[in-house]
Order: sequence, then structure tokens, then C-alpha cells
Amino acid sequence: MTLPMSWNEWAQHDGVGLAARVRKGELTAKELARQAAAGVAKVNPALSGVVELFEDVIADPAKDGANLAGPFAGLPFLMKDLGPTMKGRLQEMGSPLMRGNRAAADTFLTGKFRQAGLNLIGRTTTPEFGVCSSADNPAVYVTRNPWNTDYTTCGSSAGSAAMVAAGVVPIAHATDGGGSIRIPAGVNGNIGLKVSRGVFSLAPHMSDLTGLVSIQGCQSRSVRDTAAFVDHARGPAPGEFMPFWTTAQPYSEMIKRDPSKLRIALSHTWGDYTATPEIAAELEKTGRFLEGLGHHVEYALPELDFRAAFAAQTTCYISNFAVVISNMLAARGLEKPPEDLIEPMNIRIWEAGRHTSFAERAKMQGVFNTTSRGFGAFFEQWDVILTPITALPTPKVGTKEYLTISDNPDVLDWFGNLWRFFAFTPLANLCGMPAMPMAEQDHGLPLGIQAIAKQANDGLLLQLAAQIERALDGKWNGGKKPKVHVG
Repeated sequence: MTLPMSWNEWAQHDGVGLAARVRKGELTAKELARQAAAGVAKVNPALSGVVELFEDVIADPAKDGANLAGPFAGLPFLMKDLGPTMKGRLQEMGSPLMRGNRAAADTFLTGKFRQAGLNLIGRTTTPEFGVCSSADNPAVYVTRNPWNTDYTTCGSSAGSAAMVAAGVVPIAHATDGGGSIRIPAGVNGNIGLKVSRGVFSLAPHMSDLTGLVSIQGCQSRSVRDTAAFVDHARGPAPGEFMPFWTTAQPYSEMIKRDPSKLRIALSHTWGDYTATPEIAAELEKTGRFLEGLGHHVEYALPELDFRAAFAAQTTCYISNFAVVISNMLAARGLEKPPEDLIEPMNIRIWEAGRHTSFAERAKMQGVFNTTSRGFGAFFEQWDVILTPITALPTPKVGTKEYLTISDNPDVLDWFGNLWRFFAFTPLANLCGMPAMPMAEQDHGLPLGIQAIAKQANDGLLLQLAAQIERALDGKWNGGKKPKVHVG
């Protein structure tokens, strides 16, 4: 099959650049879809990041309603197999229980993607129900890191992160309930912004108030792709519980200017959890880099009860996931999770959380309130806090202690393992943040550094990321490519 461009040329383009070429008549949306599909065929055997491609919209990008006159002009886009649904398409959520589950309708955000001109060409891997740290269950699939396939991609946006890093598509859908946009962006060398609440709609199934910690977003390789994605997919559905943020100008324009001099705090210890000395050293290196860009940088930390905050977050996850699993069981007429269809830790989470009381949830939400206000007070004095994305190095494939195939009998101890690893992302689901992969771990994998700002200051974070990108001459990860890559 003859493709419209070489793989090196393909990988040099971001999504905005490809869309511009379509508008100029140099390429067609169908050619983009064919090249992306060929990219999946090229790297997926090694990475196992794509569950299914939709051959009908590869052949005819307008078939499912993609607005080819929209800003992304038919750009191929992969959807994480969790969250927004696509009418008539399978959504199996990484679980044997959900095999054959087909969506009856598009969700609101799916419609926004299509209107923006994104051609939804397939679905990517995720751990069962998005609960654990990696899509790593040999009975379903094992998604591998393109930089070194002995290692995991981390986070539940596993397949999307792998496909973007490997150059298959410039941008792909991701979700973040505790770090699953930022963590895989960090360990795969991508860019990942977890927006503030009140940006992307969860309609019709939830709102930002009922979803509490779950945020939609994307993996990308350029700041302008992420900015354009937010600009064109943001906004409320009818009947939202809360106001949605608006901006004075599109982020795509805002990122063309450097931010003013910022007060940036550094921290590599949050409560009981601290980064390894090697990771802490990379954070300090990043701080010095930002000082070189003219910002004020020093160590500082919000005044929070970190132990209470992590405990409340644990209650949130256990009770939320228990409800998700209960709903799946009820729809299938089941009273309890079948052991041959649901992973062991998810069964234990269901058992631990299905009888969570209103009083327990109220206490949890009270801690969320004080934690959010603690961050708010901190950001009266500081513009940004910079932390590592993970406290520990990326684990190898099959490290069961972080997976829902774990045989750990203690749910709280299992979550404690997660927090020791992903110490810096869960609480920051109270704020918007981009991941800025600017360092390297000992085994050659990217190491993510994240910036956190106050609610609705997403644009500032994108400005800072764009300033860094310009200072790096666009060469995130030192200009290196993963070992498994279309180019």
C-alpha cells in the first residue's frame, strides 16, 4: 500500500500541522486515516495498545459524523476504551465481563470531538474499569512502553499513550481519575493536561460533581495540539450542576506568549510519600531550568493534612468503583462479580465499597473541601507547584503489586502501594495540570515532571509548557524517539 508520506515525515507533524495540510489540499482525511491505520499495523504487535480499528471510518472519514470542515479536518483520533461512548461501537473497558458491550449512543463529549473534526478510528487499551496502574493482564492484553517494552506504560490511558509516543497518531483520547493522563504522559514522553473541573462535560452519565475526580483529556506530542483540543472540545451540556469556565481568548492564542515571571514552588515529598533521590534530583534540575527562563523557584509546600487527604481519596475510589461494578452486575442480572470475569482486586474493591455509608462519603467530601481550600490558599502566594509525576521508577511489565490481578488480600494496603508510587498525582485532581517530560530515568524511559496551578488556571500551565517547548526548540525528550516507533 502506498502511503502519502514517509514515516519520518508523518512523525514530524503534530495534529494541527496535519489538519493545515488537509485544508491546503495537500492531503485528504482518508489518506491520514490510512496512514494511521498502517502505523497501528506497524507497531501494535510489539506494544498491544489498540484493541480495534474501525475500518468503515478509515475508508470514509465522514461516515460517523466527523466534521471534515472542522478545525482538525478529519485528523485520525484513537479513543480510550473507557469513558465517552461511540454509537454502535464496542466499549469493553478492559474487562471480560464487558465483552460485546455496544454503546447505544454517542455521549456529549464524543459529539464535541466529531464536531471538531476528529475522526474516531479505533479504541485503545485500558486496565479493567480503569482501576489500576497499567493495562497489564495477560488474559486480556499487556500494553508495553515503546521506549523499552520490558516496562509498562503506566496509568489507565495505556494504549493511547503508547500510540502517541510511538508516532501512530499525534493525539489520542485519555482520562484521568488520579493521574492517568499525566502519569502515562510522563513515562512515555508525551504531553498530558489534566484540566480543571468545569471544562469537559461528562454528560449524560455524570457531572463534575457526581464524578468527583474523573477528568477527560488527551495525550499529545505538542502543546499547541493540546491547546487546540481543549479549545474545541470544552463546554457544558444542557443541565450541568455547576458553571463551566470560560477564557478571555482561546488557549491556542494564549500559548503564543510567554507567561510573566512566575513564582514556582518545588516539592518532592507529600506527607508520608517521597520521591527517590534520583527523581528528586531531576526535579531540582528542572527547577534550575525554569530559573534560567526567568522564573522565581524555591521549595515550598501547601499546608495540608496529607494523610487525611490520601485516606479520603482512597474512600472515593473504593466507593466509586464499587458503584461502577454494581451497575455492571445489575445490568447483567448478577448479584456478585463472577470470579472468572472480573479481576481479583476489583472484586475486593466491590466488597469493601458496596456498603459505604452516606456518613463516610460526607466525611470524605469534607476532607476534599479542606484539601481544595488548602491548595487554594497556597496558590494565593504561588503561581505553580512543580513535582515529579511518580515517586518511584516505572515498573516492569508483570509487577503485580500495582495491578488488579494482584493477590493482595488487603484493599487498603493495595491502595497504599499505589500512593507510594503515584504519590503526586491523585490529590492534584483538584487542579488542572500538564505533564512536562524533561528528564530521563536510569533505564532510558522518560521521567515526567508536572506543574500544578489553581482552579481554572489551565491556560497559565499551557503557556508555561509552550515556553519550555520553545526553549527546547520543540525537542521534548531531548529529541529522542522510542525504540518502537513508526519512524
